[in-house]
Amino acid sequence: MDNQEKFRDSIGTMDAEGKRAWVYPKKPSGAFYKYRTYVSYFLLLFLFSAPFIKINGNQFLLFNVLERKFNIFGFPFWPQDFYLFVISMIIGVVFIALFTVAFGRIFCGWICPQTIFMEMVFRRIEYAIEGDRGKQIRLDKMPWNKEKILKKGSKWTLFAIISFLIANIFLAYLIGSDQLIKYVINGPSSHLGTFIPLLIFTAVFYFIFAWFREQVCIIACPYGRLQGVLLDNKSIVVAYDHKRGEREKGRQKFKKNQDRAVEGVGDCIECAQCVHVCPTGIDIRNGTQLECVNCTACIDACDSIMESVNLPKGLIRYASEENIEKKAKFEFTPRLKGYTAVLTILTGLLIGLLLIRSDVEAKVLRLPGQLFEITENGKVSNVFTYRLLNKTNTEMDSVHFRLNSIKGEIKMVKNEYFSIEKGGSEKGTFFIEIEPALLKDSKNKIEIEVYSKDRIIDRTSTNFMGPRSFN
Repeated sequence: MDNQEKFRDSIGTMDAEGKRAWVYPKKPSGAFYKYRTYVSYFLLLFLFSAPFIKINGNQFLLFNVLERKFNIFGFPFWPQDFYLFVISMIIGVVFIALFTVAFGRIFCGWICPQTIFMEMVFRRIEYAIEGDRGKQIRLDKMPWNKEKILKKGSKWTLFAIISFLIANIFLAYLIGSDQLIKYVINGPSSHLGTFIPLLIFTAVFYFIFAWFREQVCIIACPYGRLQGVLLDNKSIVVAYDHKRGEREKGRQKFKKNQDRAVEGVGDCIECAQCVHVCPTGIDIRNGTQLECVNCTACIDACDSIMESVNLPKGLIRYASEENIEKKAKFEFTPRLKGYTAVLTILTGLLIGLLLIRSDVEAKVLRLPGQLFEITENGKVSNVFTYRLLNKTNTEMDSVHFRLNSIKGEIKMVKNEYFSIEKGGSEKGTFFIEIEPALLKDSKNKIEIEVYSKDRIIDRTSTNFMGPRSFN
């Protein structure tokens, strides 16, 4: 194999002996880093505040798997609405796939919680305590003296505190912020069954951000593997313009007053700043790689160097391979059109299902094993069981049933009017009596409306059995 391609045989965070090669990225700065900072702060604010935001008494986001309660943007969902959750997940996957095909691994660099926490929280603490790349390398090589113990101890303590805070926020998404606050007030000893898993998750977060770090993106994350099948030469990624950077005679160190274009020398001056600033330890000049998370740190570093040596910026930029090779503009390919069509259809389906979703789910079924009866007044009677689920965060008062499609009488076994508590359910039995002359067949489909006071809250249908002699 060509020596220039040997880097593809291993990952940049492992040395020749298979041991961990620690990455010391230089502190990034520049326009893209500033924009990423704004996006990250917004997402962090959203992540930490969403469990404590209430809409109509519902937590803004809640994923209580154990009690099967889910709130998405303030709307409560129940196990009966699981199909909506599945469609939402499919839409999310298609949306990410669409953006990967079009813009590469942009999700990883700008939106992924792992990247945001690592680069915008934990790495910044590291820079503040230990200093930039060079100081960190010297500190790690230093023997364990007072300075090293103080700096490392301070950093690890802060990492542990923030990991514990993150674990609590994720717990708020699982059990609800009200329950979390209650646990905090009561103290850990009152809720050991929850506190011990909380400590385990704290340890996991600490391990990820203090030691495992970029290995999550390189080794553990399955999304990175998707690049191999989703990216093509039309995908816009963070790319090195090898045409301009290499030219005929390749790279060369910077020389003052040199006309690099005339001499056939590439604009890359071999400063290696794009390598030093990379959080996954790769050389973007080798081309698109699995480890690249599109964080744009190399773009900012390269632009800064180009500006300082009076060369045009954009040697590393968002571009497609086709754009670099042929100067071709972005094209909305058939594959992109296909993903967009699927995404549009699924989104329309989800919106439609949300619009027709009722606040109360009613199920009415004939009592198994029971046939019809003829009452004393000559009417045909069927017995039914019902179950009503209140999906809202408010109590439903004066709930009752009415026949819609046929004239008849509903006789409740218990109270004719009843209430359903918020998030609760109610079940029971009632009889339906219908005049024989109104029955057209031995099996008749009837529609039942469910009311709360004078407001219809749901409609359902069931089968009403009658004797064949009345057909």
